[in-house]
Amino acid sequence: MDDVIIIGGSFAGLAGALQLGRARRKITVLDTGLPRNRFAGHSHGLLGHDHKPPLEILAAARQQLARYPTIKLVTARADSISGALDDFSVLTDDGETLKARRLLLSYGVTDQMPDIPGFSESWGKSIVPCPYCDGFEVAGQHWGLVYSGPHSIHAVTLFHDWTDRLTLFADGHEISADDRADLARRNVPVVDGKIIEIAHDMGQISTVNLDTGFHVAVDVLFAHPRNRPSAKLHEALGLETVDGPVGMVLKVDERRETSIKGIYAAGDLANPMASVTLASSNGAMAAIFAQQSMLV
Repeated sequence: MDDVIIIGGSFAGLAGALQLGRARRKITVLDTGLPRNRFAGHSHGLLGHDHKPPLEILAAARQQLARYPTIKLVTARADSISGALDDFSVLTDDGETLKARRLLLSYGVTDQMPDIPGFSESWGKSIVPCPYCDGFEVAGQHWGLVYSGPHSIHAVTLFHDWTDRLTLFADGHEISADDRADLARRNVPVVDGKIIEIAHDMGQISTVNLDTGFHVAVDVLFAHPRNRPSAKLHEALGLETVDGPVGMVLKVDERRETSIKGIYAAGDLANPMASVTLASSNGAMAAIFAQQSMLV
């Protein structure tokens, strides 16, 4: 029996594996090899790895974990979970049953691309969600922002640390008179109409095309499509969730433990603030608290 099975081997899962391996705990990491940020050319803001391709960082992390004899990395999908504290069972897609005292869920989320021609082709290249991840590289350029809710108005104030040229695309949403007045005060034009196409060249955006007939040129487009967990294990377990601005996340306490004793969660699955730095930190914390929960 393992001490911990980690389901999801991206930044949160591998950071957790490192802490547990160094504590000489026996663990298995199950991973499908499809991290959320695989579409991004570079990852930013992770100390010591700034501006490196995310898949390159993860590959180096797996190589480093090889020096720990108690860590087992397995390319497999977890199909179901059963059991309880100190006796969990995980059934994989190849029919193998694994057992562990604790579980760490870090299988992340999947972004739901809107049905707009050119959007998915530009995602991770010139359509991005996070200024902390990509803002520095496009600072001072003309940014577009797709309105997706009240959080978009907050983003306008945030973006001014990177650029003074910002256009807000209403994308069919109603924007209140008060918000429009505030945007005008900030010199942020609002473009009404529904986005029907992203004109691009190999993923590099040229114009945002609207059903009103307007074509608006921007250098980069910030958007926040809805997302959903990459697996449904939490649903079968009945874990508590909370609603975030663009999707639900698992509810965890200050020790990263879910509503079921012995099951921990980290990464984008349990934090609406998507970031490799935060995912790595939360993964390490969840692993440490899982280890401490097994002390006698």
